[in-house]
Amino acid sequence: MKLKSTLSAGCMFLIACVPVLCRPSPAEVQRRTVAITAKRFGFEPAEITLKKGEPVQLEFTSLDVSHGVRIRELGLDVKARKGQTSQVEFTPEQTGTFVGRCDVFCGSGHGSMKLTLHVVQ
Repeated sequence: MKLKSTLSAGCMFLIACVPVLCRPSPAEVQRRTVAITAKRFGFEPAEITLKKGEPVQLEFTSLDVSHGVRIRELGLDVKARKGQTSQVEFTPEQTGTFVGRCDVFCGSGHGSMKLTLHVVQ
């Protein structure tokens, strides 16, 4: 593409860079969505493997009563009321195995509810 000689060098730079600025970043395009269902007394799936640095959206649905899950090491805390879905976005920045537990009392089996996230390279 030829530019007219009447354009200043600053304008040529701006014209050349605008298409780059409008493109979504690779992280926005590659965001993974993971659906998690909570019901007395477990999460489905109970274990999830994620990649370090890969943006994730968790869609957390409670089927029977209010539930929540918290994983402090990842700064993750999400809750949903009966029949509702909550979304939370995050990007795991460290590898390892992280265990979250239901943090909304939901009955006698509440203490057995856990969700394990494996974050790999």
